[in-house]
Amino acid sequence: MDYRNLGASGLKVPALSFGAGTFGGSGPLFGNWGSSDTREARRLVGICLDAGVNLFDTADVYSDGASEQVLGEAIKGRRAEVLISTKTGLPMGDGPNDAGSSRSRLIRAVEDALRRLGTDYIDLLQLHAFDAGTPVEEVLSTLDMLVRAGQIRYVGVSNFSGWQVMKSLAAADKHGWPRYVANQVYYSLVGRDYEWDLMPLGLDQGLGALVWSPLGWGRLTGKIRRGTPIPEGSRLHETASFGPPVDDEHLYRVVDALDAVAEETGRTVPQIALNWLLQRPTVSSVIIGARNEEQLRQNLGAVGWALTADQIARLKEASSVTAPYPYFPYRRQEAFARLNPPIE
Repeated sequence: MDYRNLGASGLKVPALSFGAGTFGGSGPLFGNWGSSDTREARRLVGICLDAGVNLFDTADVYSDGASEQVLGEAIKGRRAEVLISTKTGLPMGDGPNDAGSSRSRLIRAVEDALRRLGTDYIDLLQLHAFDAGTPVEEVLSTLDMLVRAGQIRYVGVSNFSGWQVMKSLAAADKHGWPRYVANQVYYSLVGRDYEWDLMPLGLDQGLGALVWSPLGWGRLTGKIRRGTPIPEGSRLHETASFGPPVDDEHLYRVVDALDAVAEETGRTVPQIALNWLLQRPTVSSVIIGARNEEQLRQNLGAVGWALTADQIARLKEASSVTAPYPYFPYRRQEAFARLNPPIE
């Protein structure tokens, strides 16, 4: 397993990490992701650790805390071997203080997460969404307090826009509070919006990307192709409305390119899609999920080899879309590109 620094921090994380959203799954979204109980979760954790995957990502909102609880049970006796990443900020109840990033909410959320995980510290705490109702100074001073108390070690964000990240980093720098070192983002061959704004920001400010849904919300499994319906057992039937939309023709064009590279390399479509992400700038770790051992072992096959420059270029071309304003001039006009070259 390749290990990389998490952004500008000194923390080493594996190129592949495991998403525990399938643990204890319940409800219309998480129940369709998977429902691994403690016994199955312990087996999957063991396979991951044997392969060098020691970072496990979860969130309090995943199955109303059940994911954290099952993960905590699965790592009992092995806490020193693992890194735990969890997220908070989305609603965990209907009360006025059951959501967001206020001081009251963050302190309670961390205490609840520690209890469910059965640990006394969290390696990486990420804010699951930007809370426009709480001043960034309140958020960051609280995170600073939690770091100083030893309850969390590193901080990051997820689903923030560029200006929201920069506003937070500026406040952190001004007051000497911990800087965000991770940005958990949606990024895939059928969803490259991350590249327009957040990737250059990550390069400039030292945020490492933790990539969620690297297979395009289940669309790049190799089971969906031009002229064939979504397989009967696909979770897309129930969960497509929760995830990022993808134009059908764009999807088929990408899958055609993946199929061609798969034939050349003898690798599977998911392995190629994951390997492409691992070679992109700012990516610290790609979060893989698995409902069972077979899926996990297949995803683990995405490391230990590399696509050729030609294959990377062909996949990039097949997945390219027109950049939104104000980014498209820098990709279409040489005069703009000379001032701010696109990231390749």
